[in-house]
Amino acid sequence: MRAFLSRRVVTPGKIQPAAILIEGEQIASVVPPNEVPAGAEVHDFREAAILPGLVDTHVHINDPGRADWEGFESATRAAAAGGCTMLVDMPLNCVPATTSVSGLERKRAAARGRCRVDWASWGGVVPDNQNDIAALAAAGVRGFKCFLVHSGVDSFTMLTERQLKAALPRVAQTGLPLLVHAELPPAIDHAHRDLEQADWRSYGTYLRSRPDEAELSAIRLLVSLCRRYQFRLHIVHLSTSRALGELRAARSQGLPVTAETCPHYLYLTSETIANGATLNKCAPPVRSRQNREQLWQGLREETIDLIATDHSPCPAQMKHMDEGSFKTAWGGIASLSLALPLIWTEASQRGSSLLDIARWMAEGPARLAGCHMRKAQIAAGYDADLVVFDPQSEFLVSKERLYYRHPLSPYLGEKLRGVVKATYLRGNLVFADGQFPGAPTGREFRL
Repeated sequence: MRAFLSRRVVTPGKIQPAAILIEGEQIASVVPPNEVPAGAEVHDFREAAILPGLVDTHVHINDPGRADWEGFESATRAAAAGGCTMLVDMPLNCVPATTSVSGLERKRAAARGRCRVDWASWGGVVPDNQNDIAALAAAGVRGFKCFLVHSGVDSFTMLTERQLKAALPRVAQTGLPLLVHAELPPAIDHAHRDLEQADWRSYGTYLRSRPDEAELSAIRLLVSLCRRYQFRLHIVHLSTSRALGELRAARSQGLPVTAETCPHYLYLTSETIANGATLNKCAPPVRSRQNREQLWQGLREETIDLIATDHSPCPAQMKHMDEGSFKTAWGGIASLSLALPLIWTEASQRGSSLLDIARWMAEGPARLAGCHMRKAQIAAGYDADLVVFDPQSEFLVSKERLYYRHPLSPYLGEKLRGVVKATYLRGNLVFADGQFPGAPTGREFRL
């Protein structure tokens, strides 16, 4: 038996001095520090906090088929370095897309023996795969993802309202969540027509090209469809605070609606993004400082359920940094290795605690992915997924701290608060002091 001690162990609802007793890959019990059994192998982390391993439910690993963008090896290394012990991969950027069981099996083959943390996959819903939805659910996907606007990848087609309505009864029958990129084309198309002659090196131009109304109209449609079809609706990467009222109203009606936001919406602001700074491009876009503060309020009041990275990496040339055009650059921000310190830097300034971090970045995502009975809590019977975190130390973001395949980041040079000292996956050390000891032991989460 091993005992992990800390003066700040983040257990459900409480931060306390405790000893986590581990047998094999699971937590046997959590006891006061003076109740460690004789003969236990003791690891005392003293003032460093121990949190449950984070779960990131919005990651574009891109493997198989686009491993030159990212891959299981590099993505899971970055996750381990960031205190994340489970990822759920998005279905669109791999080749083939995860829209059939055969696509899922290709993904499993690509992942085998290469993962530093555990993983699972979302399935995709596209216009021509309605007959694959039930089979994907039976094969082990944790839910489904669809787009209501162009996905950025031609092979993963957006759904029209008619196509969405045709798919929803089948999704509802699975009982699994449908994750939706909630923007509708009309507001975006209208904005683009008005901006044909605009300066696309200006971040203001890009911001106007994807207005709040595109998200608002999509969320209103989705809530109405949720009411009609009673499926589990999850809004991914919420960027506009103007939708919080719609989400609150849906919750008050008892509808099964959840939402996430991302580190970039909680850290960056449109006012500070320079012209040509395409590393900041994502969709939906980073909005104003006032909008950011309202998103933080949405988290505090639990209108927003969780934080996920939307880790969307690409090779450097796809960001068109020399040209600096927000029109042609790939839209995506990679942050797997930095998400915890990014959020802690901002959250600690607003009076939030490590309990909030555990709720937003571990418990909430685990519940969405249906792994919450084994993952994301420091409690007896759970996997011994743990992150040792120094919440006081600060560091400057450098390329050496990124660990994913292409060290691109809008956060380079930023001073962040909170350092991941070590990460344990099912009781095994997978990251410490910049090193990744041992062979990859991550595996697919299966019930």
